[in-house]
Amino acid sequence: MTGIFRAGIISPGSYSAHNPYQGLNDTLDLFRIAEDIGYQTAGIRQRHLEWGSSSALTFLAAATQRTKAITLETNIVPLGYENPFRLAEDFSTVAALSLGRLAVGISTSAPHQELLTPLNRTDVSPFTDSYELIERFLEALQGKPLSEELITTPYGTLHAPSIHPHIPELINSVWLGAGSDRSTTWAAQHGLAISLGNLTNAVGDLSFEEAQRARIDLYYQEFKGENAPRVAVERVILPLDSANIEQTKHYQEFAAARNERTKQPQGERKTVIQPDLIGSSDEIIEQLKNDPSFDGRTELRIALPYAFDQQEYVQIIRDIADLILPALDWKSDAKQSWALETVGG
Repeated sequence: MTGIFRAGIISPGSYSAHNPYQGLNDTLDLFRIAEDIGYQTAGIRQRHLEWGSSSALTFLAAATQRTKAITLETNIVPLGYENPFRLAEDFSTVAALSLGRLAVGISTSAPHQELLTPLNRTDVSPFTDSYELIERFLEALQGKPLSEELITTPYGTLHAPSIHPHIPELINSVWLGAGSDRSTTWAAQHGLAISLGNLTNAVGDLSFEEAQRARIDLYYQEFKGENAPRVAVERVILPLDSANIEQTKHYQEFAAARNERTKQPQGERKTVIQPDLIGSSDEIIEQLKNDPSFDGRTELRIALPYAFDQQEYVQIIRDIADLILPALDWKSDAKQSWALETVGG
């Protein structure tokens, strides 16, 4: 372990079923707070059929107007229900609004497929290979002409049909969620960055940490991109240093309820899951120093739990930035000019 040079947060964008505005607006405020603290990235999950953000890019379009410098990420957009060309248009539009601060996080998955597939277009084939969808998406993002024939537009010009707006550098900011050897190898051979969660498909009898390290090594071994390889891993971190009595009790109950699933592989894919990192800052620092996924190149994404309140989120990310990351050689970005919201004191 030689340190963490880049760190960010990932929010589920949780909200009450009766007041989605408040939860989403709080998350926008949290992105501003993360920027002021000095985190380099702020990401939003895309989840379906839940009380959380179901439209990551819509949310990030708003976040571009609330922040100035922090990189904004999707963590992640599952391609299973997306039209690759339309998705590329949406990413490009938000990239333009962000002035180059957007990171493109995608995956091959289709969560809740048994429920949502009947709502898709009737001509969409369930047999389409998910990696073919990624290839179509990358081609669109690159702005390649769709035809040699010119088209007429209301702007009075003739041009080859392609994606607009076209942000050429956006193709260099694509992350693939990689939880298997296939996705890890595919990303490496296509020069993409990889994002690894706090769960992964099992590798033999290896522990979670060993299995994830094996995937990172596979990625570097197979990488063929023109740009430098990049790896980011998620960790659920719950520091108790400045937590009050109620927060401490909540965090401990939350972690305890999730711990049983970490004791053995889960489901058909034999998914192995890392226990949440909870305790004092010193205890968490020691765990991260012994985590083989961090090698001085790996970036950290702090995965915020679902359905916590705003004061808890702020306490968590402040304690991590103030008490944990500096001990791991992290250097925060310069303080932003935006005033820090006084949430939770």
